[in-house]
Amino acid sequence: MARVVRFHEIGGPEVLKIEELEVPPPGKGEVQIKVKALGLNRAESMFRRGQYLEDPKLPARLGYEASGTVAAIGPDVQGFKVGDVVSTIPAFSLNDYGLYGELANAPVHAVVHHPASLSWEAAAVWMQYVTAYGALIDIAGLKKGDTLVIPAASSSVGLAAIQIANLVGATPIALTRGQSKRQALLDAGAAHVIASDEQDLVQEILGLTGGKGARVIFDPVGGPTMAKLAKATARLGIIFVYGALSTEPTPLPLFDVLSKWITIRGYVMMEITSNPTRLERAKQFVNAGLADGSLKPLVAKTFPLDEIVEAHRYLESNQQVGKVVVSV
Repeated sequence: MARVVRFHEIGGPEVLKIEELEVPPPGKGEVQIKVKALGLNRAESMFRRGQYLEDPKLPARLGYEASGTVAAIGPDVQGFKVGDVVSTIPAFSLNDYGLYGELANAPVHAVVHHPASLSWEAAAVWMQYVTAYGALIDIAGLKKGDTLVIPAASSSVGLAAIQIANLVGATPIALTRGQSKRQALLDAGAAHVIASDEQDLVQEILGLTGGKGARVIFDPVGGPTMAKLAKATARLGIIFVYGALSTEPTPLPLFDVLSKWITIRGYVMMEITSNPTRLERAKQFVNAGLADGSLKPLVAKTFPLDEIVEAHRYLESNQQVGKVVVSV
């Protein structure tokens, strides 16, 4: 028996329950992990509320990211042995696998070794770095001299985008609603910070880019701000929409799209993780950055497993700068 987290109804953080369950042995192509830490993600919050790309099949589990040691391996698993230190990449459906708990099975293609220098808490890093890598490097080819605009920059993915931009020599402009996170974002490597509720977003970005606008926008919010982002996008620029944090409709800024030949593109990380070749390139990029220190996970706050409800409330509060982690 092991303690695992499930929910039996759609709703807020309070629907999460810790239950004693029998975790089956790993099946073909699966690795069983004794979990040490969990990385929380907005996608999991949306899944719990019934607002994600797929509806939960109740009772449902949660959890894309875990770090820990290999407890057992299933048939046809190669490259891992009991006792290996591993973490997971979100490369599966939450209706098929959930990692919140003391013991969890995961598909072998989503399990990776990670640098021994990382703590358990810092090992749950793959969602943020692969998400940012896929859009910025794999698709957009972000490079030296580019300007990258990052809405919701204090999220773990936003911070990963800042670090990746700096790694390749691009200029990261962080967006945040107010002034309270300005210094933390500058400390995290942002070249500039714009408080979008207090400053003219378009004027600031155009001013910082000599009137050209940003070549790449990396937006998890959507909503009415899309019109402003398009005005601040360079000719032949690309806007990635990888989330829907705004509850308001997202307009299509048609005039700017047509006049500046802008691409507005939907993106989710599964585009990368479902392709073995692209996923392998992502693993190599992220592991190299973690190993040489150019990619440095930032943990905002750590909660014990018993406080999983409070951890989800904190995740949804938008107070954090960095990753919300649960220790097991």
